[in-house]
Amino acid sequence: MGKPKSPRRVADNEALSVGTQIRGSAQKLNLVAGLIRGKRAEDAMNILAFSKKAMAVDARKVLASAIANAENNHNLDVDALVVAEASVGKSITMKRFHTRGRGKSTRILKPISRLRIVVREAAANGEEA
Repeated sequence: MGKPKSPRRVADNEALSVGTQIRGSAQKLNLVAGLIRGKRAEDAMNILAFSKKAMAVDARKVLASAIANAENNHNLDVDALVVAEASVGKSITMKRFHTRGRGKSTRILKPISRLRIVVREAAANGEEA
């Protein structure tokens, strides 16, 4: 027997990819995600490729994975893909310490974020579905 198959978390014309261990704060990653929300997938890849933000490299990898999932797993047209959702959340925070003068120490927080990108196949006439 076994357990039943879990339902899809996105619609039939959508594909998703999640980056769970992106090093950096969620606030900085949200600035990068805001650049690509609502854009065509091809334009979003170009924006991230030429962005000066360091986290754009990881965001581009997650977007490329979502596009590959749409093409290979869900048989969607790559040329008609639009970034429907780019949401950012906090993951774990590594706690470290830095020794200071006179026997004291300071806490250092190293945040890790997660990025969820959903790409949607737009309608044939150029409007979003």
